Amino acid sequence: MIDPRAVVDPDAKLANDVTVEAFSIIGGDVEIGEGTWIGPHVVVRGHTRIGQRNKIFQFCSVGDAPQHLGYKGEPTRLEIGDDNTIREFCTLNRGTAEGGGITRIGNNNFLMAYVHVAHDCIVGDRTIFANCASLAGHVAVQDNAILGGFTLVHQYCRVGAHSITGIGSVCLKDIPPFIIAAGNTATPHGVNVKGLRRRGFADNVIVLLRRAYRTVYRSQLDLQSAIAAVDATQPPVAEVQLFSDFLKNSQRGIIR
Repeated sequence: MIDPRAVVDPDAKLANDVTVEAFSIIGGDVEIGEGTWIGPHVVVRGHTRIGQRNKIFQFCSVGDAPQHLGYKGEPTRLEIGDDNTIREFCTLNRGTAEGGGITRIGNNNFLMAYVHVAHDCIVGDRTIFANCASLAGHVAVQDNAILGGFTLVHQYCRVGAHSITGIGSVCLKDIPPFIIAAGNTATPHGVNVKGLRRRGFADNVIVLLRRAYRTVYRSQLDLQSAIAAVDATQPPVAEVQLFSDFLKNSQRGIIR
């Protein structure tokens, strides 16, 4: 399953059925799980763990040193879960000591060509990053978020679950769950209704999320008063609570 033209360090830990195509390089501190396919001309380095059934296409750089002036060669990590598709020319950097030491990508994600995930980022499950979407350091992207092509996310920002960004969005603040964000700089453009319906959200839940959105973005209330009004929503539902909790926990502030 390993092409004779590939270079695999003898200390690397590869499951028996891992495929490594021609001219790829696998470093000695790398672990790769069952059923994973590494395409040609891929470099996997550093303390990197890749789970099961991943597909990593040609010319990707996985687990190399972070692009961080303070990095001094510490043994930081990159962890990738299961069933991810990582297309051509993606760059996934490991963490920094000061940022917690780990970059983590979850399960069932689809990273299209030229995506960049910088040091200390945490990416959840079932996300889609369209071509050239880029995360600066310390970014968190929650489950089921979609980043449009050429989206840029500033360091320390959070992208909420089930949100979506338009092409070329520049995100300098947190994007709450369930909403559409677009522009340079990104601003809110309503609730991601089509995406929520596609994922099976009930109509009454979507109605309550749209009501919460209007309270935060169209009521002219200050943010704290708007959050209090959202919390008073009856009947309370988990999705509205998730939206409210995200607003309360924002450190950079939300897009408005």
